[in-house]
Amino acid sequence: MNRKTLVLPAVVGLLAPVLAACGGSDSGSDSGDAIVVGTTDRFTASEEAPAPLDPAFAYDVGTWNILRQTVQTLMIQPKGDGDPVPEAAEKCGFTDTGNERYACTLRDGLEFANGDKVTAADVKYSIDRARAINADSGVAALLSTVDTVETQGDREVIFHLNTADATFPYKLSTPVAGIVNPKDYEKNKLRDGFQLDGSGPYTMKADVKNGEMVDAVFTKNPKYKGTLQLNNDKVQIRSFADADAMGAALDKGDIDVMSRTMSPEQIKKLSNASGGNIDMVEMPGLEIRYLAFNTNAASVKDKAVRQAMAQIVNRSALVAKVYGTQAEPLYSLVPATITGHSNSFFNQYGDPSDSKARTLLKKAGITTPVKLTLHYTTDHYGSASKQEFQILQQQLNASGLFDVSIEGTEWKVFRPAEQKGSYEVYGMGWFPDFPDADNFLAPFLDKNNFLGSPYVNDKIRNELIPQSRRQADRLSASSSLTEIQDAVADEVPVLPLWQGKQYIAARDDITGAAYALNSSSTLQLWQLGRGVSS
Repeated sequence: MNRKTLVLPAVVGLLAPVLAACGGSDSGSDSGDAIVVGTTDRFTASEEAPAPLDPAFAYDVGTWNILRQTVQTLMIQPKGDGDPVPEAAEKCGFTDTGNERYACTLRDGLEFANGDKVTAADVKYSIDRARAINADSGVAALLSTVDTVETQGDREVIFHLNTADATFPYKLSTPVAGIVNPKDYEKNKLRDGFQLDGSGPYTMKADVKNGEMVDAVFTKNPKYKGTLQLNNDKVQIRSFADADAMGAALDKGDIDVMSRTMSPEQIKKLSNASGGNIDMVEMPGLEIRYLAFNTNAASVKDKAVRQAMAQIVNRSALVAKVYGTQAEPLYSLVPATITGHSNSFFNQYGDPSDSKARTLLKKAGITTPVKLTLHYTTDHYGSASKQEFQILQQQLNASGLFDVSIEGTEWKVFRPAEQKGSYEVYGMGWFPDFPDADNFLAPFLDKNNFLGSPYVNDKIRNELIPQSRRQADRLSASSSLTEIQDAVADEVPVLPLWQGKQYIAARDDITGAAYALNSSSTLQLWQLGRGVSS
């Protein structure tokens, strides 16, 4: 029987008690067979990125979902979302009134999977290593508020921050803060390839072909001590070239679960199906898509060009034609369900208008049509990306104000090129590191940002971001967060497009699928089990 499990959107942190009754046994599956999970995420090691799974380098949702199964962090986001809770730590908290000193006590008896003791010195080593390497992926920016790390004995770690940062507990739940063994990870060098070691719930063995990890087997780690309760003993992640191949494997029974990224057509078909032995699970998500600009590129250097694009793009039509009910138009970098969200782009531009865009360009003395290329990745955000960019091209060209071409590139080439500033306009997605407005703003606008963007707004960097981080009550940070979003809408270094839902398809005998992804698209393999679905 086909059952569609719908987890309704709710305020972050309120899902846990509602959903607590569903799931498999906490003692682990009795079956020795691995639960096989399909994904279209690609895991490649290249000359530009030879260390895709090093916590000091990895910074995309696919590699983070590998790391979260194997590398333990002091804090973790709980089932159902909400504020982070201790994981490798026994307790953590700010010890001052200014949110500048954060102390953690490790659990007693922590061990790496090889039996080595996990100590406070290992935590300090891991954090200091990520900061010192400062990989060009931009992930070290999550630790930018750390000044020094102090240890007291084997179990006490104290973080001295260089500025107030109420979001710091969230940052300690991300893989860049993962605890690594100094024996396995050199101090000043990334660990190339696909070997991965830690103290997390699973150990991992990778199957690598031609520099690409095509398969990974996660086996329950008997040394693990933490908050997670595993519903299985073994899970296998298998990478597919596209959504169609992944769907065919699910139909044949070669895999048990289909995760990101399914095509819109697959989601619609499975959601509407009756009968069969595959369940579709729909969950709220915080994934966003946006256009990013190299604001130094001649074609888009004048903000009037970027404003005109913001004035023309019809998000509602774009979403309706490509994603239907699977996404919603987005008028800010901050999703609508996050505290501090403001519809700044709608407030600035209102409904799409070619005439208003023409006025903007004429006033700035811009010769039309403006010629430019929109770049997108063909294999990282799903099969619908090409259609999405074809529609964006049509909307802009139909105005008569732009002469737009589009170009698709594989992620392994696209990402390094984007970071080097090779593209004038390019499409990106963002799966948040943690569910807070800060993580939808700082990674794009702060120094050493994720995009490597040349855009600089001193007030945002030096006043508004630090000001928002002083507020432990995130609702109290809304005024500074709104001001940031209004500035982005005015200067358009990025152009938000839509916010998506997320989906998993699982065979009928798989339990826990409703919890296999949290709102930040974190894959939680430990939630999956075999049995009768609840």
